[in-house]
Amino acid sequence: MILAKGKRTWQFKALTDLWTGSVTLEERHGQIKEKTGPGRLITTGLLGSIRWWFEVLVRGLGGYACDPTGTKCEGQNHCVVCELFGCTGWARKFRFEVLDKAGKLKTDQIKTGDPFQFHFTPLRPIQKEEWMLLDLTLRLITGYGAIGGKTVFKPTDESSRASKLHHKDYGLVQMTTSQQFDGTGRGDLEIYLSKWRKPNDDDFAWASLRHFWCVNGKYLARQDGNTSTFNHVIGRPEPKQQSGQNDSWIAGRRPDRRNNIEAESKKVFSFKNPARTFGFVKPNFAEIKTLLRKAWPDLQDTDFHEGPAILDDLLPKEDRP
Repeated sequence: MILAKGKRTWQFKALTDLWTGSVTLEERHGQIKEKTGPGRLITTGLLGSIRWWFEVLVRGLGGYACDPTGTKCEGQNHCVVCELFGCTGWARKFRFEVLDKAGKLKTDQIKTGDPFQFHFTPLRPIQKEEWMLLDLTLRLITGYGAIGGKTVFKPTDESSRASKLHHKDYGLVQMTTSQQFDGTGRGDLEIYLSKWRKPNDDDFAWASLRHFWCVNGKYLARQDGNTSTFNHVIGRPEPKQQSGQNDSWIAGRRPDRRNNIEAESKKVFSFKNPARTFGFVKPNFAEIKTLLRKAWPDLQDTDFHEGPAILDDLLPKEDRP
């Protein structure tokens, strides 16, 4: 993290392409249709992803975060996440920009190998606890998660299908700036989090570092038409021609518009190059570890990182017990 006159800049290198989504119009069969592509860099796509991981961190520290699509905060009565990122009647406290290596605004897609920067300029005073939470969030993303869109795509070992868009890796990045400790410790963060609105988050309490896990260096994929370690872990039939009738919580939920059922994301995400698999559990880690060991018989306990231990690792060394 680089500090300059109250501003904060984090530097990164893209390990895969990043997808933030852009829409272009094209004519097909005499009609104008929208086509989604990765071409332009849409900063709101990245900022939304950062906010989501910020919520995961806050809940992992014992705080509360609203769901912007459900239990929304408004005005002065808001949660700690909305305090920084904004909500109805309360503006975001910073300006967010993505810069290239030279420090100029980046407008095209971030591609594998690209150096880039996240630049935050305060528009109102930002507390030191907020900066620390933001720093921890970005380190959580780079060390254990992913950022942007299309991170739900699944890898494949089938050479004939590896080039298909829906098997590509998106969203993995490496941070190239070192952590700077300003004296804000875990206790300070917990006290700060306790001061804010506590919305009812039962429906999305699973999106917490307390329930998060990650295995770096391994991936889940489809091996052939009848075998898929990914489907095995999430509880869906492995053969391509079979479909699950009732998806499990971990597998998510397919949309059913006729019955007014919305889609729900699966809770396991996997990437092939570089290899990383992460997800969320409900309620504990034992079951997912058993499933993963069937896919990876050589999985060691030290390979499986649980959220609470990840948090301890992310916190500055000066704050560890």
